Amino acid sequence: MNTSFENLKQELKEKNINLSYQRLKVLEYLNNNRCHPTVDKIYTDLHKELSTLSKTTVYNTLRVLAESGMVRVITIEDNETRYDINVENHGHFKCDSCGEIYDFSVNIDSLIGEGLDGFMINSKNVYFNGICPNCLSNKN
Repeated sequence: MNTSFENLKQELKEKNINLSYQRLKVLEYLNNNRCHPTVDKIYTDLHKELSTLSKTTVYNTLRVLAESGMVRVITIEDNETRYDINVENHGHFKCDSCGEIYDFSVNIDSLIGEGLDGFMINSKNVYFNGICPNCLSNKN
């Protein structure tokens, strides 16, 4: 579900999140670049136009956005944290060849964990990995 940038700004206001220029630029970046970027990718791309931006500001902004439910933290691999502005339930596929991450629809609410009676589940994530169609066609 794509959300307009104006709606995202309004959501920040409603959640009483400070609307600093740098915070808005990080949010705008996530809205315009739905590639599940890392902190390094966000920082590198934004630092070109915001020379005063620090990596700490990016980390802190993403933490605030994740805590407010406006951004989803995804960790498909232990050593890599990425950020997704699409907080609706969906799955992620990571290509082992090119590293791209793709969203796919899945009914996460229908997943049942056998043996979890009495447990409180805070989140459900579905991650697949393999080779994407582009990389498969390039190998032929």
